[in-house]
Amino acid sequence: MSRKDWMEYIVKEEDSGMNVEQIVRQKLSVSGRMMQRLTRSKGILLNRKQPFLQRQVKVGDVVAVRVVDRQEQAERSSQLSAQPLPPASHVVPVEILYEDDHLLIANKPAGLLVHPTKPEHTETLLHSLAERFAKNGESASIHPVHRLDKDTSGAILVAKSSYGHQLADRVLREGGLHREYLAVVSGQLPQKTGTIDAPIGRDPRHPSKRRVTNDGDHAVTHYEVKQASEGMTLVRVWLETGRTHQIRVHFAHLGHPLAGDTMYGGARGLLRRQALHAASLRFFHPLLEKELVVEAPVPADMKRLIQAEFV
Repeated sequence: MSRKDWMEYIVKEEDSGMNVEQIVRQKLSVSGRMMQRLTRSKGILLNRKQPFLQRQVKVGDVVAVRVVDRQEQAERSSQLSAQPLPPASHVVPVEILYEDDHLLIANKPAGLLVHPTKPEHTETLLHSLAERFAKNGESASIHPVHRLDKDTSGAILVAKSSYGHQLADRVLREGGLHREYLAVVSGQLPQKTGTIDAPIGRDPRHPSKRRVTNDGDHAVTHYEVKQASEGMTLVRVWLETGRTHQIRVHFAHLGHPLAGDTMYGGARGLLRRQALHAASLRFFHPLLEKELVVEAPVPADMKRLIQAEFV
């Protein structure tokens, strides 16, 4: 039994009176949906044998769950084979900021899609990570936990297994994934700190654009001014919600679109994309039982803009 494919828990004295299902749900943090999949695929073991889920455990028992979903791996391999991986020379190199058996944080370059949206998209973050795993002889099912726009750089959390995905997705849904960004916006903001609370929905005149609209989804963005020049402001931004283009739409709504963001009215100057970088991720790691803080270095193009405008 491969240790990477299974997660084990050794029953302690404090677990007295619990049954196998309770150990799996509470101690191994398995969701109800994954519990059903594991039951159907015989992915739960008690002392290396198939157990009755209501059986009470005793001190020293080993409860194990399969954390690599074989069926899902096969499906994802099939999907990637339908969209052939580009030759290694064409794969965009991606810096890995953090990695364990189930989660990784990548530093996505600007200009790189997270995953393919059309058959011809074969140079994406997903493809770069798949190529990396293949070179290292690893098998992993890649699940981006949240999104970054194509032209936004920085830290993105990715699950390497269905087990890791359900753990990270729970952190995201419960508001435990703290995302901070650096942005350069046009003009000078009237306040040093602020909160933009304005609903966001689709723009009916443009299929990929968003706008502030009364019937949109609840969206809240917080910001703090770090530096200001005559024509631009460098801000630290953190999200309470995660809507498509949220930061870009909210600052455009204030009349201060991001530098370089021509879709939302920003002027193109030193930067050929929106001046937005996912600078850090912070969350409580459910397996390590400690807070994890990972920072992504500011890329060269934003460094040039910041130095030219604020230094």
